Amino acid sequence: MHPSTKAEIAARDGDPRLSLLFGIAAWFLFLDHVPHNAVSALTLRNFGFSGATDVFVFVGGYTAAILYGKMMLERGFVVSATRIFRRVWQLYAAYVVLFVVYINLIGYVARKSAAPEIIHEFNVAGILGHTIRTLIYGLLLQAKPLNLDALQLFIVLMAFFPIVLFGMLRRPNLTAAGSIALYLAAREFDWNLSSFPDGRWYFNPFSWQLLFVLGAWFALAGAKQARVIHSLQNISILRIVALLYLLFALVVTVAGNLPQLAGVVPEPLLNLFLPNDKENLAPYRIVHFLALAFLFSYAVPRNWRGFQSPVLQPVIKCGEEWLTVFCTGVFLSFAGHFVLITGPNLLAMHILVSIAGIAIMAGAAYYVSWSRRQDYKPALSTR
Repeated sequence: MHPSTKAEIAARDGDPRLSLLFGIAAWFLFLDHVPHNAVSALTLRNFGFSGATDVFVFVGGYTAAILYGKMMLERGFVVSATRIFRRVWQLYAAYVVLFVVYINLIGYVARKSAAPEIIHEFNVAGILGHTIRTLIYGLLLQAKPLNLDALQLFIVLMAFFPIVLFGMLRRPNLTAAGSIALYLAAREFDWNLSSFPDGRWYFNPFSWQLLFVLGAWFALAGAKQARVIHSLQNISILRIVALLYLLFALVVTVAGNLPQLAGVVPEPLLNLFLPNDKENLAPYRIVHFLALAFLFSYAVPRNWRGFQSPVLQPVIKCGEEWLTVFCTGVFLSFAGHFVLITGPNLLAMHILVSIAGIAIMAGAAYYVSWSRRQDYKPALSTR
């Protein structure tokens, strides 16, 4: 079993599509996180049921399965589990620094600019009357400041990934079935985690774990499953069905966002899909994302020449350094919002803020990548 599984993992390792999708998701998350940003109308969530977070979680599961799956096969469960927990600690440390600096920055800007509504808009109102409690609950991942929810979700999913990966390498279909059962149970019994000072997690981890596990399942699919998936992609009728579903989701989403087009779709049908159930990851949202992934993997093969294009290099680099880019994007989203509410409300300003934010994120990604390479360069000989 191990040699064939290692071969499957090796065949998927280094796939540039993963970095491309991670980079796109990071850029879209930044644009979506700037409140009232006109440019965010171009992001994925405005053209269907799924959005950048779906891409982020699925690709995260896929990438983690490739990286740690090979390690678990070669070095065993204990070693790979400790490496996964080390990564969880890195994510958590980044979250803590981000959380503490972020909420203090918001509070400082709100006081200096006499704009207290920013505190409520970014979900950090608890810092006013319960500073210590807010910090403690924040360290326990129970506070929910705006724009940090995706990182909170990823930390929890990675914390339980050793168990998922162990099952995936031995009984992948059974493990995926267990994930589906947990998803269904969470929706049926309304399971979720509570947050401070009230409410629940914006992304229900009991539901969103399904996309993460599906990503791992596709990454570790055996040769037989891989051949089945490839043969399905070659069936034109399935591609047509997937495309029709994407067009249907586009019409419903646009009709829901634009009142003047609401009459295009019957109201009873709109009520079935809107508002989009993001918290519990509605089934139609999963189907939409899988249809996108199905067509994307068919239209963009791994050896696509476009990956060598200079235009895509910044996106790919941001995907390779996604944690740095995500953390940078959180601060930039707040800075961008502050610029938009204090400056002229012009479309040009929205475009300028968006382009500047993406450029800074790309710059941060290139710097981190360059800095890491310097650590591995041999020292100059003094002889």
